[in-house]
Amino acid sequence: MGGTNHDEYPAVILNLILGSLALLSLALTLWQWLVARRFPLHQRDPRLATLGSQPAVTLLKPLKGRDAATEDCLRSWFAQQYAGPVQILLGVAEAEDRACEVVRKLMGEFPGSDARLVVCGPPLGANAKVSQLVELARQAKHDVIVLSDADVRVPPDCLAQVVAPLQQPETGLVNCFYCLANPATLAMRWEVIAINADFWSQVLQARSLKPVDFALGAVMAMRRQRLAEIGGFEALVDCLADDYQLGNRIARRGYRIALSPVVVECWAAPMGWAAVWKHQLRWARTIRVCQPVPYFFSILSNATLWPVLWLAAKPAAPALACVAGCLLVRVISALNLEHRLSRSRPLYGLAWLVPVKDLLQAAIWLLAYLGNRIEWHGQQLRLCPDGVMVRT
Repeated sequence: MGGTNHDEYPAVILNLILGSLALLSLALTLWQWLVARRFPLHQRDPRLATLGSQPAVTLLKPLKGRDAATEDCLRSWFAQQYAGPVQILLGVAEAEDRACEVVRKLMGEFPGSDARLVVCGPPLGANAKVSQLVELARQAKHDVIVLSDADVRVPPDCLAQVVAPLQQPETGLVNCFYCLANPATLAMRWEVIAINADFWSQVLQARSLKPVDFALGAVMAMRRQRLAEIGGFEALVDCLADDYQLGNRIARRGYRIALSPVVVECWAAPMGWAAVWKHQLRWARTIRVCQPVPYFFSILSNATLWPVLWLAAKPAAPALACVAGCLLVRVISALNLEHRLSRSRPLYGLAWLVPVKDLLQAAIWLLAYLGNRIEWHGQQLRLCPDGVMVRT
């Protein structure tokens, strides 16, 4: 009587499991692609930019050092097309910081701006950037607070677009997607796939299941009262993922975290493989601490890992065809999502980086669970389960 030999059962079960995981990863990839394509990225509501009155805003910009993009990034904030009063507070830890000369140049270039350079002094906790925000917030004049990282360049209507949703009382914080704008090395091209293709679509996938309960730190806008309700920036001085914690604490008080269709640009100094690897590992361990359950299951959406493992377990023609189809969908969707976010021309010659990124990401996913130590701005830190970081 024919049938499957008992010795073949483990191989059959393994083939079934890996085949199912490969198809699941494909389904999750298509889901991310669909929700990302439905989001009104880059679109503008003309009513938001033409309101009769726009609220007064204080912009907080913590700075440290300068690079080739610092001046252009800061200039994009000085040149905002905004009808209301704008106070710009630019903070440095010490008066000798190289960012100071850039700030003074721009204040001379825009003499009508209400801008001030603030020397914030020594850090109050492990997070030096948040320590600067504490001092800057104390000198803020206006009710609406906008904060942005130093390396962020924004379109001229960014302020008008991100501030307007705060008119709805249920909105506690508004934030934006961001793209890595200058991948100067092959290693940064790998990171571009992680940021410009995968990250924002994964955020929207999570939003399709439940309201967003965290914030993206490139640009964030909120009212002063919402900040005060969570204890101000003082409550975040030892947190690594201060943007996540800020949004999460505001969301836990019942307010909505709004995603603006505006996309801002992050301009990073050139990085090699070692620097990008450390950055990705720090990011992975941070997400693992902040969102342990979603991060654990995120490996299921790796649409290269599971098809490759399936093919390795059963190198047969039907499996090869399915794996080829999965990888093709993965590469096409990643290139399309990157193009949508950054509006750059797809580099089809580097499409091979997509599956390479996925396989490296699987290694980073595993390493995220094998330690709590990270390197950040030259400091060796240990992440605690509550997201607080401690110097080692």
